[in-house]
Amino acid sequence: MKKVGLYFGTFNPIHMGHLVIANHMVEFSQLDEVWFVVTPQSPFKAKKSLLDNNHRYQMVLEATEDYPKLRPSTIEFGLDQPNYTIDTLAHLSEKYPGGHQFGLIMGEDNLKSFHKWKNYEVILAHYELYVYPRISEGSWPESLQDHPHIHMVDAPIMEISSTFIRKSHKAGKNIRPLLPEAVWRYMDEMNFYR
Repeated sequence: MKKVGLYFGTFNPIHMGHLVIANHMVEFSQLDEVWFVVTPQSPFKAKKSLLDNNHRYQMVLEATEDYPKLRPSTIEFGLDQPNYTIDTLAHLSEKYPGGHQFGLIMGEDNLKSFHKWKNYEVILAHYELYVYPRISEGSWPESLQDHPHIHMVDAPIMEISSTFIRKSHKAGKNIRPLLPEAVWRYMDEMNFYR
């Protein structure tokens, strides 16, 4: 049984923080692989700053090429929008019966609002959560503390954001060290976020 952690995000663009966390999860938890699930652009709230799905997927592909335990996934591209995590999990469980056990990777900040997710009790009953620390206010609900399916993973705290990278790049700052080299090259060649 292969344990796969699903790391959801727009990855606009994917950066070193994402890679450090994903790699830490796969090396220091029970996970065998981490799949970067690229969230498609919602037709209901088109954002100018969000690159096309395929460009963001391509950057994740380039970023993970040298890491056999990290993989990009387009699983959500074919699902109806708006899409909820529970639907993606159901779809993956149907697509990979038997051989895969899926879990969710999320930041501690997301865990605090997890009780507001659609069917969060169902997710928690059937899937494991792998949570990495974030600097954020408040604490998570008592009902989730000591839950057998929630694993706190002592990953490095990464305070790099894609928003910061886009804004800084647009302002002409050198953000190259924050990105995997292949992602930087792709971004530069395509003239993204200028």
